[in-house]
Amino acid sequence: MATAPVPVTAAGEEVAEGSTAAIAAPQARGPEIAFFDLETSVPQRAGQGYALLEFGAILVCPRRLVEVASYATLVRPADLAVISAATVRCNGITRDAVATAPSFIDVADAVYHILHGRVWAGHNILRFDLPRIREAFNEIGRSPPEPKGTIDTLPLLTQRFGRRAGDMKMASLANYFGLGKQKHRSLDDVRMNLEVLKYCATVLFLEASLPEVLTVENLVEGASTRSKTNGATSPEAKKSEVNSSPDSSKRQRTVSQVNNSTPDVDNQESVEPAMNRDPSELISHIEEMKLDATMHMDSSSSVFSGFLEPDDVSTECIKISVTPSYHTQRTSIKHKDSPLHLCCAGLKVQFGVSTKFLDNAGRPKLNIVVDIPEDLSEVLEFCDNLPQRSLQESGSASEWRPLMKKYGYVNRPTVRLNIPTTVSGDASIYSTDMYKKEPSGNTRKLAFSKVDAAELDSLFVRGNRLDAFFSLEIYDYQQNAGIRLVAEKLVVHSK
Repeated sequence: MATAPVPVTAAGEEVAEGSTAAIAAPQARGPEIAFFDLETSVPQRAGQGYALLEFGAILVCPRRLVEVASYATLVRPADLAVISAATVRCNGITRDAVATAPSFIDVADAVYHILHGRVWAGHNILRFDLPRIREAFNEIGRSPPEPKGTIDTLPLLTQRFGRRAGDMKMASLANYFGLGKQKHRSLDDVRMNLEVLKYCATVLFLEASLPEVLTVENLVEGASTRSKTNGATSPEAKKSEVNSSPDSSKRQRTVSQVNNSTPDVDNQESVEPAMNRDPSELISHIEEMKLDATMHMDSSSSVFSGFLEPDDVSTECIKISVTPSYHTQRTSIKHKDSPLHLCCAGLKVQFGVSTKFLDNAGRPKLNIVVDIPEDLSEVLEFCDNLPQRSLQESGSASEWRPLMKKYGYVNRPTVRLNIPTTVSGDASIYSTDMYKKEPSGNTRKLAFSKVDAAELDSLFVRGNRLDAFFSLEIYDYQQNAGIRLVAEKLVVHSK
């Protein structure tokens, strides 16, 4: 059924919420790429979904990468109570701001015409924005728009550009290129997304043009010096992020049509800095409308295949499981009915090995303190709240010990990774597998004849980077309770 053109503003005009200017359907305007972003409420409990609060999109010419039109609107949710304090902290959208905004059913036509039949682009849209769009249309009983192709710049840039900007989130990339602070508003974020893409492509082009001069190390060092001048991150932190990728491979799926058909064979290639890559590869991904699936850590051992990166975790699927155990009950945290095990790359050691706590046998309880990125912090905060509420509801008198602490002037979250030991014969050994990753990328397993805190202290030096695979254990000692992170595998990066 034919429908009317969508109201959108032309490029260069001041955009107000829901402002209008006619734009023809996609077939009449050519193959514009629709960069879009959503702002939503922050779920406050398990099972609570996301409420759409803002939609913003720009149409971009794929040959010149310039904005040709834009559209943005706030969206009033069915229940204003879903806009919590956490939501306001995240994106600044308040209940008053959306109280008089149109509901989604009122703007659904505009959103549909902007997206349907075009190539969709955005940062982490496959895991977040795309599902939310489908949910919003399903809730009003309408078929959702379908893309001609999809470009998710998070996995695309992680693979082609390497993890030079740490966790590769939009805020980190913007800081890396000196583009300012991410505002977490839809239209601002999609424009920042486009600029980040241009910057990355330019750097890859320059490196490919003069590979012997413009090495990754030189570029990162130069960027670090510039950041230091502007009062941003230190050169040491920037250099370490170049090698922050774990022993990982990227399982790549190419999807070029709306039916999401995939090749029978998965391509696997290491995620490394792209100093020897042809920048035309990045451009061809955009022009041919290809899709890179999200990178995951490959632990080089099937034993660790059940560990999830933070972006692979859906908080809606995290549950507390209580099972009988002898004369008590055992409480655990599960994700999709399996025990939740996490992994994260490039964690920075904040405090080295501590031995001040002892177990029942008088052996030191070894642990280290590491900085964690925002995505891992969000997952752990959610995990920390669930058993805490469960404990309170059960009438326990134990004091809950927060899983995360914040240090330094940047107030960055940190966690304690415990390194358990077991008795083997007459000696104690580490239960944690530990590895050393050389600058060449080769990884070797470390052998220890006994537990020696001093030996570990020389390994986990403050400022060192490591990849961590760990499990979450809930404890309750009647006086205090909390979650203990138990390191199953640690890969320490050589400087």
